[in-house]
Amino acid sequence: MLEKSFGLLFFLKQPKNQNTQGKYVYLRITVDGIAKEISTKRIWYTERWNQAYGRAIGNKEEAKSLNSFLDALTVKVHQAKTFLIESNKSVTAESIKNIISGSGDERKTLLKIFTDYNKQVEALVGKDYSPLTLKRFKTTYSHTETFIQTDYSVHMQREMLDIDLRDLDYDFIEKFIFWLKTKGTAPITRL
Repeated sequence: MLEKSFGLLFFLKQPKNQNTQGKYVYLRITVDGIAKEISTKRIWYTERWNQAYGRAIGNKEEAKSLNSFLDALTVKVHQAKTFLIESNKSVTAESIKNIISGSGDERKTLLKIFTDYNKQVEALVGKDYSPLTLKRFKTTYSHTETFIQTDYSVHMQREMLDIDLRDLDYDFIEKFIFWLKTKGTAPITRL
């Protein structure tokens, strides 16, 4: 559904209870008169800011870097708007903000989905699944969890020991198979 009016504005905003020289750069998205603001988490200085263009003033690398970042963010906003239109969803400032910030979109992770599936299988033991099948699913989950925690998540934070489904790729599968064959506790057999 198309909107009647659409606007983007980058502006500087003073942090609350702080008297710093720099101000945070914010993005205001306005759709049909309703505005939502997003912090870019970047700091810039009032005397080196062009409010009319919503960009940093200067030829130094830091000004160019900030302007490049703001240009990339502008592209993301337009991509989010296009996505909403193509998905036949309502284009609102809130929906664009949610897409840009990643909120409102529940993160789907491998172990979470695996856990949910194993609960479903457990509920169907005796009807559609045997107890041995459930045991195999639980063993597979255990191997997957151990692999992610030990070999695959070296770069992940400790509290985030799961992998987003969007990050699964052929490389992950190859490493997991190799890990199962070399370090996994159960022998790999073909069905």
